[in-house]
Formats: sequence, structure tokens, C-alpha cells
Amino acid sequence: MYWETLPNWFWIIYYLFLFATLGAAIISVAQNKAKALSIITIVLTITVPMAGFINSVERSRGVNEFEHLVNQFQQGAYWSIYTMAGYLYLVVWWGIFLSKK
Repeated sequence: MYWETLPNWFWIIYYLFLFATLGAAIISVAQNKAKALSIITIVLTITVPMAGFINSVERSRGVNEFEHLVNQFQQGAYWSIYTMAGYLYLVVWWGIFLSKK
């Protein structure tokens, strides 16, 4: 494979973050706490990585996933704007979720 990729430790942290977010959002919905925000979180936790994966397949040789995302964001690609906004939402949701505990 000639494509560059991010290191394994990054992927471990990334997927742990996604699974923890999905689990916390499902628990939050089950407990009827911030139900609307948690449902949005569940949808974004599933769709944002899919959008990033599908669109990072077309990246150039020697460019990793993050570089491709930033490059496309600078060019105004809709998928990259959705992906960046989705990740920002997930981080803000964690702040709200943890502040209510």
C-alpha cells in the first residue's frame, strides 16, 4: 500500500473516543437525559466517520487522512465541513455531558 496513514496509537484513541461517545449517548437516551442532543450525537457518531472514510479513499499518494481532510476543508468541500463540524459537535457534547454529571 502506497498511501500514508496516521500512527496506530492515533487510531486506537480515535475509535475509543467514538465507541465511548456512542455508548454514553445511548445511555443518555435510555435515561431520558438531553434526549435530543444525544440522538444527534448518535447520528453524528455513525455518519461523520463514514463520510471521512468514504472521501479519504480518493486522497493523493503520500497524504494521510488528516492532511487530506484539512486540504479539502480549505478548498470548501462540503463533506469536510460536515466532518469538521461533526467532530466539533461531539467534543462540545462531551463537555455538556460531563458538566451535567
